[in-house]
Amino acid sequence: MGDWELLLPGEADVLIRGLRSFQLLEMGSEGWSRQHEHLEKLNMQAILDATVSQGEPIQELLATHGKIPTLVEELIAVEMWKQKVFPVLCKLEDFKPQNTFPIYMVIHHEASIINLLETVFFYKEVCESAEDTVLDLVDYCHRKLTLLVARTSHGSTPSEEEGSQDITPMQELQKQAELMEFEISLKALSVLRYITDCVDSLSLNALNRMLSTHNLPCLLVELLQHSPWTRQEGGKLQRFESGRWQTVVPSEQQKLSKLDGQVWIALYNLLLSPEARARYCFTSFAKGQLLKLQAFLTDTLLDQLPNLADLKDFLAHLALAETQTPKKDLVLEQIPEIWERLERENRGKWQAIAKHQLQNVFSPSEQDLRLQARRWAETYRLDLLEAVAPERPRCASCNSEASKRCSRCQNEWYCCRECQVKHWEKHKKACVLAAQGDRAK
Repeated sequence: MGDWELLLPGEADVLIRGLRSFQLLEMGSEGWSRQHEHLEKLNMQAILDATVSQGEPIQELLATHGKIPTLVEELIAVEMWKQKVFPVLCKLEDFKPQNTFPIYMVIHHEASIINLLETVFFYKEVCESAEDTVLDLVDYCHRKLTLLVARTSHGSTPSEEEGSQDITPMQELQKQAELMEFEISLKALSVLRYITDCVDSLSLNALNRMLSTHNLPCLLVELLQHSPWTRQEGGKLQRFESGRWQTVVPSEQQKLSKLDGQVWIALYNLLLSPEARARYCFTSFAKGQLLKLQAFLTDTLLDQLPNLADLKDFLAHLALAETQTPKKDLVLEQIPEIWERLERENRGKWQAIAKHQLQNVFSPSEQDLRLQARRWAETYRLDLLEAVAPERPRCASCNSEASKRCSRCQNEWYCCRECQVKHWEKHKKACVLAAQGDRAK
């Protein structure tokens, strides 16, 4: 791996072999935190490997050791924790943490796992190694995309600019969780697209889940119509790219975005592959939804994705075809089991889990926080990440190109002194914690 080495091959193998599933009660515990740090390192190494095109040892090790199902289970477990336990924590009157960093780690865990899956699912063998948990992953992606469409249709796409100086730490954490949920949903879209690349090797149960149970083609049409990753701000078109909203110059506005491309490729796979086409039932509703795509298939789009000419021809034939009656071919249908099992095991225990974690996990001493900050400082290699970044750093306050870094923590970037001063109230806690971790080393 040469200069882009974060983990030695032997170290990656050990970390991946040690991956395991944790109960909801254990989230935030010392053992869980250690695995979270290991996943962050694996995540960064996988990104570095992909960026410098040096092969994909992380992807190969995850598939070889059969750890993709473990990652899927951890992904769904932290999703359930965020839905069932985190709201209870936020309502506990006796919970007023001095530092919300330990809870943020748990919230961020979902983003770390989906980011790793997005990186490695590009490879077909990884999708195949998911085995039966691909059903759970399809359901997970469907939940995220449905929520994304619902929020966008009600005009409630989260914005980083919204906020108040009087916000409490827990309210700030809830806002961060909402912003993170938006990014997680976009990552889930990419993962789903990579699953559709493997449609020829998926089980009949997985195909049925995507095409009949969830009717993903129609959901993808909704995504194209609402385009959650674009917005108008101050009369200017913005797209969500590389983790932030960026203004699109007029000359680039006709250019296909990465996320739009993911939707079109997924639709192409689900509608034109022989395996999926034979399973999909073109009801009157599905036909009406899919024909809406014709308005998007302009010459400009076809120039950028020439394969969509086949999809355009398919839709022309579909417009003349008779609709079908809904049918159910599978007599015995395999269903996802991770969410159902976790909910069954923890039903009625959400309050108890929250109180246990309040007392034993999320109320650490100052010494514990410093130790944790030190471990995080050792986890992240900012020099490597900056070296392979696709673009220059952006100002944490105004999002302009930045050239100055916070001298205390070395984590945040700014374009000028004024922006640094303006952003200090938001940055102060993380900055102090990171600086303490550096001094403890």
